[in-house]
Formats: sequence, C-alpha cells, structure tokens
Amino acid sequence: MQIKQITQDLCAEQTGLVVVIDVLRAFTTAAFALAAGAADIVLVGSVEEAFALRQKWPQALIMGEVNGRQVPGFDFGNSPSALLGQELDGRRLIHRTSAGTQGVVRSVNAAAIFTASFVCAQATVEAIRALQPPEVTFVNTDNRPGGYGDEDAACSDYLSALLRGEQPDPTPYLDRVRESINGRLFADPAVAHLPAADLACALELDRFDFAMPVKRQNGWHVLTAVTGRKTGKVSQ
Repeated sequence: MQIKQITQDLCAEQTGLVVVIDVLRAFTTAAFALAAGAADIVLVGSVEEAFALRQKWPQALIMGEVNGRQVPGFDFGNSPSALLGQELDGRRLIHRTSAGTQGVVRSVNAAAIFTASFVCAQATVEAIRALQPPEVTFVNTDNRPGGYGDEDAACSDYLSALLRGEQPDPTPYLDRVRESINGRLFADPAVAHLPAADLACALELDRFDFAMPVKRQNGWHVLTAVTGRKTGKVSQ
C-alpha cells in the first residue's frame, strides 16, 4: 500500500482512495453529529448551496462556519462540543466549512473518499484496510500560509503509522494538535468563538467506533457512519 499526504489544492488530481482530514474542526464535528443520531451529512462548498439544499429538504439542519464563526441562519456552528446532548435522531445535516468540506468537494476524481479525525482514527484504519486499496492519499485541509494545519498532518501521520502496521504512541501526535497554531487559538480564552471544549473533543482518541465514508449520491457528497469491517477492494 502506497501512502502519501497532500494539501487540498491538489485534491482534484487524486485518484484511488482519498482520506480528507480536518481535526479542528469539521470531521470532529461531523463525528459528534453522527453520534448524536444524525442520519447523514451532506457536505457542501458554499453557504449559498447550504441554504438552497435546506429549501429542498426543509427538515434538514445546517451546520458550519465561515472564518471559524457560525453563519447567521445556520442551526449550528462547526463546534463538536455544541452537539453534546443534542438529539439529532434521523435528521439530515448540511455541512459547510472553510477547510474540511472543501477538501471533499474538490476530490472530484477519487475512487473512494473517507473523512477522518482522531476521534475515529482506529475505525478509519480498519475500514481502509478492508478495502485493500493500492494507494491511500491523505488530504491535510488546513494549508493556510504561516504554518497552519499541523494538527491535520499529525492525524495523517498517526493514521499512516497504523496503516503500516506500527503501534505508535498517540501522545506525541495529540501533543502536536495542542501545540499547533489552531490548537493554541482554541486554548486561548480571549478567542471566544473557538472554545477550548472543542479542542478537548478533538483530542478524544477513538471516542467513536465508526468510520465516515462519503458517497456521491445524485451529485451530492453524503457522509455516513459505518461500523465494522466490509469486504471489497478500491481500484486505483
């Protein structure tokens, strides 16, 4: 199995199996939403598309952000801690973020797509192994200038080690999340729209036992929770 990492500006060129990483916060938040009972999550690239889809599906809820802040008119921000205690049983969610969902919608040539973060790391690795892909490409979605995004690279590094059959100590990888530029922002009480509780959620290694594959359905990117091993192969 060949393993590589890229940034989201190269998503469109990738074939085979792609794993889109956003630790802070899109695919931590998505996992918490699924654990709260959401039926599925439709990932979109723009605020306008999110509102248009809610017109199509009036019972759907919208979550996400622009520049880290909840969009007026959205039901939720991009906050995993805000979903604690929520009952989303059977509801469809529509999710728009500045990094994570962009990586998914730009992966137009991928044969298969997973989304991932630390909270579902082991389940993601098991789901990938079950598909026996010849190549796995990790997309680290926060690649803004200035050194942003090491939390995503840390997650990709950890998942890569697991895929290689290693037994890595997770502590250094989780420490990289805390010490990343984004991690420090979430730990700063002065940055009110980035709560420390979200950082705590993102650091809960393997809190959930499901992977989060994305399927293309009628032109939409639909994320679901999948527990357990499934057989089959992904061609390059």
